[in-house]
Amino acid sequence: MQALCKDGSMKLSEWIELAVKLDIEGLEWYAGFLEMADDRNWGGFRQQVESHGKTIPMMCCSPDFTHPDKGFRQNEIEKEKFWIDMTHALGGSYCRVLSGQKRPELSIEQGIDLAAECIEACLPYAEARGVTLIIENHYKDDFWEYPEFAQKMDIFSRLVDKIHHPYFGVNYDPSNTYLAGEDPIELLKKVSGRVVTMHASDRYLKEGTIEDLRKEEGGAQGYAKRLSHGEIGKGLNDYDAIFTELKRVGFDNWISIEDGVDGMDQLERSVAFLRKKISQYWP
Repeated sequence: MQALCKDGSMKLSEWIELAVKLDIEGLEWYAGFLEMADDRNWGGFRQQVESHGKTIPMMCCSPDFTHPDKGFRQNEIEKEKFWIDMTHALGGSYCRVLSGQKRPELSIEQGIDLAAECIEACLPYAEARGVTLIIENHYKDDFWEYPEFAQKMDIFSRLVDKIHHPYFGVNYDPSNTYLAGEDPIELLKKVSGRVVTMHASDRYLKEGTIEDLRKEEGGAQGYAKRLSHGEIGKGLNDYDAIFTELKRVGFDNWISIEDGVDGMDQLERSVAFLRKKISQYWP
């Protein structure tokens, strides 16, 4: 993130050449890549990815729709539309939305209303470009001050229930549920009928137990210290339970791999694990 989005010490073309060596079909994009600020670059990156027989199906971006100022929210809507254009230009079909930051002065009702209003304002624009907006049960964008407003499953499921549109769905991330001190299978069963894409990741406990995690006071920052990213299939997530539920509701779409913090070898093992599980549940 730092190298591609902040200091520019890695170029996107280098990242692409690394990623395409994996046994994957596509690359999820991040809207904050420095070189994506100039829309003249978009076509070249799409061409580079497609020259390797891969696609760019999903865009990961972080609109902040819970700010009390209407002008700020309108600006975030315009940013989301820019990212929808980016997704479309790259040949993608799915663009992430979030609720926004969990600002201390915000009530639950206010937050849900503001986030829903902003997402709904983006939907006609997305539909016109054939792009589905996907809301993730997120923890916190790397560059945000506060955690995600709809981090807890209660709030997340209420927000999802408030928006019904053919170009809106859920991007399910089981690991983020642990960061909320909750059960990922319980969340999945609440929203599985709305899931259109998935982030596959895994977490492991650096200290203590799951019960310690659930009892812990002080919110997401405390949870983040206890948990760390790990190789997929080696952590807390039960992929058999996850895929059983997704298969039950007819899910058959993109699963994006969130891993690689310990290098490409680890990422290759995560890819192999997921390939094996996918072939088991979707032969």
